[in-house]
Amino acid sequence: MTNHTQLANLGWQPFFQQQLCLSEWETTVPARVTERHRSCLQLATGQETFQIPIIPSLPDVTVGDWLLLDSDQRVQRRLDRKTLFKRRAAGPEAREQLIAANVDVALVVCALQGDFNLNRIERYLSLCHEAGAEPVVVLSKADQFQQSEDFRSQVQGLDPLLSVQCLDTREPEQVQALLPWCGAGTTVVMLGSSGAGKSTLTNTLMNAQCQRTGSVRAGDARGRHTTTRRSLLEMPGGALVLDTPGMRELQLTDCAQGVASTFEDIEALAAQCRFPDCQHQQEPGCAVTGAVAAGTLDARRLANYQKLVREQAHNTATLAQRRAQDRQLTRKYRDVQQVRNRQRYGD
Repeated sequence: MTNHTQLANLGWQPFFQQQLCLSEWETTVPARVTERHRSCLQLATGQETFQIPIIPSLPDVTVGDWLLLDSDQRVQRRLDRKTLFKRRAAGPEAREQLIAANVDVALVVCALQGDFNLNRIERYLSLCHEAGAEPVVVLSKADQFQQSEDFRSQVQGLDPLLSVQCLDTREPEQVQALLPWCGAGTTVVMLGSSGAGKSTLTNTLMNAQCQRTGSVRAGDARGRHTTTRRSLLEMPGGALVLDTPGMRELQLTDCAQGVASTFEDIEALAAQCRFPDCQHQQEPGCAVTGAVAAGTLDARRLANYQKLVREQAHNTATLAQRRAQDRQLTRKYRDVQQVRNRQRYGD
């Protein structure tokens, strides 16, 4: 039987424990996915760390998931997720990419050197709200800008309750400001563009060179990919930190509630529009465009809201169609196989 303290160190919570019946506690072992490779998963039980092969019967699994294993280390099932980060995968093919599961806090890292963009921050906040994790915006490389507090004020203006930290991710004294979100057993994910400083922040929190770091390009201050896989690492204070590869393209999908939560001010105004199907363009009695005209709502924010609403709706519909096609194709293959089996072995 697995030690409860050891499981708690891996992020085990009552939410997961309540999913197990008594017999499962006696016959299976919970294991957390700490890395996913092309052909295998790295798992940790608190007592040991090992790898298992990825086989076709395995459910969709990402870093942070909890699996139940039998005595032969075979996966019996995946536990329901408390939170899930996902996006539409980059490229023309319509498919969904899982980023991380069972995350408590998301550190949205944005470098003030060439990476600062309120539209992008709102995109990440929508992702966090949809996933169900608490977002904390970290404005990195603050030592390079005299007006760093001006940037912080701009981000704080998106939501007065949003946690925003402006710091030099290389300085342990400044990074201590993030420790309230890094309690023992808490799972923290790093999100942001390449070169934003996620790996540097991870190394400072870990007090070790766990992740490779690199410089930005001199020409455009764009980052280079240094983190190539997602790894769940245990911090000295007991939190688990998940550094992720930089995402140059973050396409939202199944994110209607996340967008609504990020733009609660616009949603509240929309409820006051004369027409329930108002598109907030040139309709009479539109409270949203009225707020823009009055200067109480930023036109940039409205434009980004409308863009994200359209994007997530389009991607959600496209991926739903792709899943339906895949299910239809699977049924067709199964029917063909059944016919072949009857022809080969008889009825």
